[in-house]
Amino acid sequence: MTNLKRALRFLGFSVFLIVFTGCSTIDRTPPDPPTGLRSITGDKSVYLFWNPNKEPDLAGYRIYRNNAPSGYFRLIAEVKEPYYVDRDVENGITYFYAVSAYDTAGNESDLSEEDCFDTPRPEGYNMKIFEKDYLPSFAGYCFSQYQPVPYSASSCDFYFDVASGVRLLVATRGTLVQDLGAWEMDDVDYAPLDGWDEDGEVQALVGHVYVFWTRDNHFAKIRIKALSDSYVVFDWAYQVAPGNRELVRCLKKESNKEVYHD
Repeated sequence: MTNLKRALRFLGFSVFLIVFTGCSTIDRTPPDPPTGLRSITGDKSVYLFWNPNKEPDLAGYRIYRNNAPSGYFRLIAEVKEPYYVDRDVENGITYFYAVSAYDTAGNESDLSEEDCFDTPRPEGYNMKIFEKDYLPSFAGYCFSQYQPVPYSASSCDFYFDVASGVRLLVATRGTLVQDLGAWEMDDVDYAPLDGWDEDGEVQALVGHVYVFWTRDNHFAKIRIKALSDSYVVFDWAYQVAPGNRELVRCLKKESNKEVYHD
């Protein structure tokens, strides 16, 4: 083969390669923004969930966080599945979240549109206090101290009492209480603003969730797990941010408002 033929063959191959390459499609279409972003409040943690994207070339999701509802959202993680647990948080501080989706070509969607924010709060399990006449020094509970206290102590938020054969949770002066009924602990997401018991006393029942509005404007909840005439065992959660009614799920922007009672 002459040099001229070789050159012509090479030139033809190059033209074919250029034409073929020019016909290929470059993916520049990003996925849709994720939808349904929601959170569950934890103790020094925030659990995020959203609806999975349906794009066949989906590669994963990016999670962004900010300390304000607008402004710069910082990338904190990339995940493959539609959920994430943020453990780099502090109790009592509100965090704002958004999520994007990206594909195998590197295209990234816009951020999710939901207003999703969360305020982690401490929680505890299997706390035990005693009937006030049976063991008065351990008959009360103080949410801000996370421990039992004497039922007569100024720091006591509520105590356990049995009167005329009825087992009672008694809110101390300045604290409000109400029985929300038989629920799982995480079913109660926000403390209500009305419906509080006028007498400050509610019957203690296993499986019931009780919400408290303390004299210093904090919200808390307990769920009774075991009960007798001498003691009560419960799980608890306490919102350290004053006036913040959020106890589990972040679904309403209203949780960031401050509220007060006399």
